[in-house]
Amino acid sequence: MATFLYKLGRLAFRRRGSIALLWALVLGGVIVAASTAPPPPADTFSMPGTESQKAFDLLKEKFPAASADGASARVVIRTPNGESISGAGRKAAVSGLVSDLAKAPEVAAVTDPYPAGAVSKDGTTAYAVVTYKVAATALTDKEHDALTQAFDKARDTGLTVEAGGDAIKIDAAMGGAEGIGILISAIVLLITFGSLIAAGMPLLTALIGIGVGISGITALGSTLGLSATTSTLAMMIGLAVGIDYALFIISRYRSEIAEGHERQEAAGRAVGTAGSAVVFAGLTVIIALAGLAVVNIPMLTKMGMAAAGTVAVAVLIAITLVPALLGFAPVKVLRRIDRKAVTGKALTARQQRKADKEAARMKPNLGTRWARYVMRHPVAVLLVGVLGLGAVALPAASLELGLPGEGTMAAETTQRKAYDMLSESFGPGFNGPLMITVSARDAASAAGPTGRALAELEGVASVSPAVPNTTNDTAILNLIPSTGPTDHATEELVRSLRDRVAAIESDTGADEILVTGQTAMFIDFSKTLDDALVPYLALVVGLAFLLLVLVFRSILVPLKAALGFLLSVSAALGAVVAVFQWGWLADVFGVKEAGPIMSTMPIFMIGVVFGLAMDYEVFLVSRMREAYVHGARPGEAVITGFRYGGRVVSAAAIIMISVFSGFITEQNDLIKMIGFALATAVLFDAFVVRMAIVPALFALLGKSAWWLPEWLDRILPKVDVEGAKLDAAAPAARREREPQFSDSSR
Repeated sequence: MATFLYKLGRLAFRRRGSIALLWALVLGGVIVAASTAPPPPADTFSMPGTESQKAFDLLKEKFPAASADGASARVVIRTPNGESISGAGRKAAVSGLVSDLAKAPEVAAVTDPYPAGAVSKDGTTAYAVVTYKVAATALTDKEHDALTQAFDKARDTGLTVEAGGDAIKIDAAMGGAEGIGILISAIVLLITFGSLIAAGMPLLTALIGIGVGISGITALGSTLGLSATTSTLAMMIGLAVGIDYALFIISRYRSEIAEGHERQEAAGRAVGTAGSAVVFAGLTVIIALAGLAVVNIPMLTKMGMAAAGTVAVAVLIAITLVPALLGFAPVKVLRRIDRKAVTGKALTARQQRKADKEAARMKPNLGTRWARYVMRHPVAVLLVGVLGLGAVALPAASLELGLPGEGTMAAETTQRKAYDMLSESFGPGFNGPLMITVSARDAASAAGPTGRALAELEGVASVSPAVPNTTNDTAILNLIPSTGPTDHATEELVRSLRDRVAAIESDTGADEILVTGQTAMFIDFSKTLDDALVPYLALVVGLAFLLLVLVFRSILVPLKAALGFLLSVSAALGAVVAVFQWGWLADVFGVKEAGPIMSTMPIFMIGVVFGLAMDYEVFLVSRMREAYVHGARPGEAVITGFRYGGRVVSAAAIIMISVFSGFITEQNDLIKMIGFALATAVLFDAFVVRMAIVPALFALLGKSAWWLPEWLDRILPKVDVEGAKLDAAAPAARREREPQFSDSSR
């Protein structure tokens, strides 16, 4: 592996013009393809194998006019000062609103609250349901503006009008958090490299990678069914790994220059060593993202695969375009130590190498000093790290998962206002109705006793009369729980209903009774994610473990990497629960309302953080492995790894933390939660696990850390990530060191 990448790096450096042109053509080609491609399909949400999805498919087949997958809005109207909404004047205003809604584009039907009996007992509040012909993601500004105009017209009459449902546009405007994160990243890169060109190179190559990846997703959207939101995860991960991978290769190139290698040789060695680590780190990220397929939710599978493709592009750019761009950059902006810093004049390669070694001997860098401290106090560092993360992880035992609903939105939103109005006037369960489908030869006859049996169950507030389809083989019942949609009692009610349907089917002669609706769908979605979490962890950690065994030729190194990752993720989940579920420090982080953690959070956090954690593990430990293979003692190998890799890994982690932390400043609690979770996880993993626990374990294990059974060593292929074969691969003429700084390079 190292030899092949070494040759590839030299080729890219030598043919830098051709490589740069090739990537420019690729970027231009995918941009043109994306701009001329058909519009991407609308987002579709499905959960194959769940009862809710089965019922939705049945409704789409048996009630085609009802638009089972169409968007809907529930418009809540309230009179001022407790006036009766059935009075002549108010009734005329409500009827005018219903008429305006019916005329809005893409509207399939609007229920009039008066004949439908959708008026509260106190007579002050009513609601109308607007059903659309298309899904919520297919609605445009034209449809949303028509709704707003109808609401404003009714409000002018003195009515309070608010609305909820997926047809209501959610204000997804973002602040400047992303820009702040990128700005901090640029500052960190500038401090790390001390050069604008060297600092800008990782950002440039990362943006090119994102451009290729996102444009490719857009170009293939209509063909592969990739919606516009599929690229969300790809953009986030692509930016993260794109910066990291270029950062590691450029840093290694600077190290090789400092060792006295000529520029082309340094580029080859950088790609052969750091590039090997990039390839295997990229594979671990791809495994984590592609592993989302085990969840069996098509939306997550597509997002994972699209992001995995973007990571593959980032790897290819790192091992081809980065060394090509290094060939264009002046040597003076990429050197590690200013050649005039000591003598005031240019040095030969031998003199520069000697000056570098003397400077390193006289003043060890922070990574070296920290590694030596850990090696002297491994037990204390290990205990503090493990016990500290364990304490932070304790709240994770109380983790409650759920999906965001209108009841958790900000109090000033129209969705939250409509939600609260309905709860006050019609009961908390009104915001989470369940839909019961009854399939039978005579559905109308079977649905009647079914409804009466369901109404007797504890937790059921009411059951509507049955509505059969035109062929009378399927009927629909609407069931209102006595508790809210996010209440644990409602989840228990759904389970109770599904447990009772077999007996009800036998008593009523129904062929099949299914429980669905948005609340049931959320419950099924959470259960699907819960059930998939352990298999996903086993798949991702298991495959990555095997890959790391191949890379490091050790059993204990991959084992501690996996266990350290689980520890950091557990601590991050504990912090999320403490802040967003329990409300600790809610004011500090601007959390408006504590509640259950979003169901997708653990899966997404595992996928994203696992990839970044393995990046840091591979880049830090591969340098230790390289020193160990070349004859260093175990303790010296750890110090060498931190001397050359500690600063770079720290910079990469700070960049990611700054990017993710920017989202904590957003107003949306869900976005805030994602930013907090990812920033916290990277902080724990990079600075506690990789920088403290890992070297402490190496100090305690000594040579045992690199133990591998002889039989396993014989059957494993030799990938040579540490570049042990590079000296043999290099021609003898290239072993003679040449002066690094000619007059033309100044």
